[in-house]
Amino acid sequence: MPEGDSVWRAAAELHQALAGQTLTASDFRVPRFATLNLAGWTVEEVVPRGKHLLMRVVGPEERKLTIHSHLKMEGTWQVYLPGGRWRKPGFTARCVLRTAAADAVGFSLGILEVVRTADEDTIVGHLGPDLLGPDWDLAEAEQRIRAAPDVPIGVALLDQRNLAGIGNIYRCEACFLSGVHPATPVSAVHDLRTLMTDAKQLLEANLGPGRRVTILNPRGMPVGRMAGRPGYWVYRREHQPCLKCRTPIRRGVLGKPNGEEERDIYFCPQCQPVVS
Repeated sequence: MPEGDSVWRAAAELHQALAGQTLTASDFRVPRFATLNLAGWTVEEVVPRGKHLLMRVVGPEERKLTIHSHLKMEGTWQVYLPGGRWRKPGFTARCVLRTAAADAVGFSLGILEVVRTADEDTIVGHLGPDLLGPDWDLAEAEQRIRAAPDVPIGVALLDQRNLAGIGNIYRCEACFLSGVHPATPVSAVHDLRTLMTDAKQLLEANLGPGRRVTILNPRGMPVGRMAGRPGYWVYRREHQPCLKCRTPIRRGVLGKPNGEEERDIYFCPQCQPVVS
């Protein structure tokens, strides 16, 4: 499931493969941009912004465009040697970018569009501080979340207008580490800064290779990658014993009051009592 760490790693791989390279061909497999040809344009950089990927390219007369993509639930970017065999079905490819050194293919992208680089704010300007970005501002993120005190903290954490990069896994795990039930109203969360700091530490711990884990040692290093060790404290561990108190983990559903965007939540009823 792509979250801020997944997007950060994808951007790093794409930047390493494409930055400074001239596109020899481009293929946008979405109707709006199907006729767009960026052959001859140079890739300047690939940067993450929360869960968004921004690939900036420069063309004739220093024209600058940004290829914007969002992975949503199933999307992924993969890099191949020129002409290499794809590891995913061709019909799922939404974007193919070719250089002399590499092919970059975006599969099952939830969003794919091309905008003027000067207009990037129209697509990512609404986002809150990025937990993995240079703009991270703990005080600003707290202010945005506390502006809606009646909203469940588990909903507030997924609202990318408050802070960018947290997905369902990290909201469940960060809430557990703070002993906060995800349905707890923001107004009842007393140490919101520690909760967000924990989420940031978990994201940063998973920027390297290997499976995603959220169980860290006192030095902030992952320990869940060891054979036979669980990777998560509560996420997708329904009915399994809590790693702190041995109470069975429970699963619930949390979303907006109108029923939209409901997502599963995982929590320990002993370590994370419900507070109304």
